[in-house]
Order: sequence, then C-alpha cells, then structure tokens
Amino acid sequence: MGQAQQTENTEEIDVKALQDMYKKFVMECPSGVLFLHEFKRFFGVDPTGEASEYAENMFRAFDKNGDNTIDFLEFVAALNLVFRGDLEHKLRWSFKVYDRDSNGYVDREELRSIIDSIYRIKKGTKTDMSDSQLTVDEVVDRILQAVDSDGDGHINMEEFIRGAQQDPWVLSMLKLDMNPAAWVLEQRRRSAHF
Repeated sequence: MGQAQQTENTEEIDVKALQDMYKKFVMECPSGVLFLHEFKRFFGVDPTGEASEYAENMFRAFDKNGDNTIDFLEFVAALNLVFRGDLEHKLRWSFKVYDRDSNGYVDREELRSIIDSIYRIKKGTKTDMSDSQLTVDEVVDRILQAVDSDGDGHINMEEFIRGAQQDPWVLSMLKLDMNPAAWVLEQRRRSAHF
C-alpha cells in the first residue's frame, strides 16, 4: 500500500504527500473538520488575495454534504477524483466549482467570476497561460457560444460536459481549474517559502 499508484494520465499519487497532508490536517484541525478560514490557512491562501475566491469555490466543491465543513474523507475523495477520475468525473467536479450557487446551472457571472479568479491566480504565479491575449469577457463569450447549446444564457451540467469534450479549446480553458491538486501543491510550496 506504500507504493504510488499509476493512473491513466501517468500521474502518480504521492503517498508521502498524502500522509503529510493528513498530519497537517490533524494538527490544524484536531476536530477533524476544516472550516473555510482554516481551509485557506491550510493551503497558505491570503484571505483577501487573488486565490481567495478560487479557494472558496474549491471549498464548496469539496464539501460534498453541504455542511460548510470539509472532513478528511471529503478532502481525500476530491483528491482521489483528481488523480484517478476519468475526464467526465473531473468535468462534473469542475462544474460544481463553477456553479457557485449550486442551482444546477452556470450563468455568465459565475463563469466570469471563476475565469477571472483563474486569470488572477495565473498572473500572480506568473504561470504561462495560453490564450492570455483574450480578455476574461472574451473567454466567457467564446465558452458560452460554444457550450450553451440551447442559447438560454445558462450552461447545465450536460452542456458543460459535452461542450468540453467536443471542443479542445473549451476543454483547455475549463481545465485551468480541473487540477486542484496541482494548485494545492503549488500553494503549499509558496506558503513554505514565506
């Protein structure tokens, strides 16, 4: 069990990193649950910085039972999905991040909010972004045009998944936040240096 597990994407689950996260989880949260402010502190996110809003959306998506806390099982389930889930499952999780009000639809403002957060995080970490010459609004317009098949101004989960699977550009834009594990590890590295 102490071995790394190979996945379809040739990514490995780093058991040592998972053990380290559990130790930190227990030290930071002896009660066994993370609240939003603890979640941000856990990953070294400035409560008002560019990653704050993105972290709040990740928190909500990790919180499977909607009790405004994340227990370690919810946390591990989310990471397991990222490392081992197929594209459709990852897109379903990603949809939950975008659907901020959990009404089953992503509207223009929700989409814009997440894309804007991702742009600010990428700019803050100086990560190269493809299509960075496009503004946030241009990206939102292109995604809505490609994905909103019934033209109602809202994207339901089926449209979201189908659109991402059928259009490589849309998938690449939506995949900006489909890998929270990489974001989590980057935040841990950044917080360790400060």
